[in-house]
Amino acid sequence: MAFQETIESVGEVIDALGVAAIVIGIVTATLIAAWRLGTRQPEVYHQFRRFLGRSILLGLEILVAADIIKTVAVTPTLDSVAVLAAIVVIRTFLSWSLELEISGRWPWQKWKDADRPAARVDAD
Repeated sequence: MAFQETIESVGEVIDALGVAAIVIGIVTATLIAAWRLGTRQPEVYHQFRRFLGRSILLGLEILVAADIIKTVAVTPTLDSVAVLAAIVVIRTFLSWSLELEISGRWPWQKWKDADRPAARVDAD
């Protein structure tokens, strides 16, 4: 098996892992939400959306990695790199949008609160 065929096979396996991450996330989120509904736990919908969104984000990240591997290693033409750039831009926008939906903040705003020291409360 030639190097190019090996890399293409690796890219296909990583593609399958990305799809599997999304599918497993959907099934798991649904099962957990059904169990939580059955036990009458609060905030089922919000927890379901958060879990589902994280699964989709993970799958998108894996799919981007597969696209990079297949494009750069298998067919490094100007056209394929342009298609890869468009795919990465679209998936990055989707990831940011999902992150905003899940956490209510843009990805770069997450760490601002973590870096900020806690407010000091003085007792009078």
